[in-house]
Amino acid sequence: MTTPVKNPTRPVERPARRMPGWAKVLTAVVVVLAVLFAGLRLSVIPGLNDLFGTETKDRSGPALLKSIQDISRYDAASGNFQVVVDLEKDTKFLPDAVRGTRTLYVGAGTVDAFVDLGKVDEDDVTVNDDRTSATLRLPHAALGKPALDPDRSYAVSKQRGLLDRLGDLFSDNPNGEQAVQKLAARHIGEAAKDSELTARAESNTTAMLQGLLRSLGFKEVRVAYGT
Repeated sequence: MTTPVKNPTRPVERPARRMPGWAKVLTAVVVVLAVLFAGLRLSVIPGLNDLFGTETKDRSGPALLKSIQDISRYDAASGNFQVVVDLEKDTKFLPDAVRGTRTLYVGAGTVDAFVDLGKVDEDDVTVNDDRTSATLRLPHAALGKPALDPDRSYAVSKQRGLLDRLGDLFSDNPNGEQAVQKLAARHIGEAAKDSELTARAESNTTAMLQGLLRSLGFKEVRVAYGT
């Protein structure tokens, strides 16, 4: 009896090696970075922006009127302000290149100063019998809420760590600027308090009322502020 001889040239089959979990994560990160880098390189090539450009469509519905509020105040002055916000957020035990953001933002906006004429009662207005002299006592001028101008406000730079950049890819609101906008509005409001905006508003209100009452025949018009 002859014994069959095995084929010496036939390769020995080995079980396939499985890729470890950390290698899969590293591969995914490399692929994402490669796609981002390729997108940046393509954006600087002339002509490709037109080929792969985005199209903006406004599908918003009509604006709905929610309420109407009567206004009795006289806006007597308005101040224009600008502030440079430097907001940095760090994470403990991690370098800024991995986790952290720093945003440089220029915020421009206005603050109005007004006198609420609706708070004037009958006792606050005194007129002589000849109707030639009048005395008015008004409340002090107040400041309105700061209003940022989106056309003059912009982000100069924004530095983000690697984890923050990856998080923006899956975020519903990437590159949000709400934090720096609120901070800019707060700084503008503080600057308005330190300015002479309310004093200018009271001066302008006095001039307006004196001109109005003198046109009605009053020769002497005195305006005082405060209770």
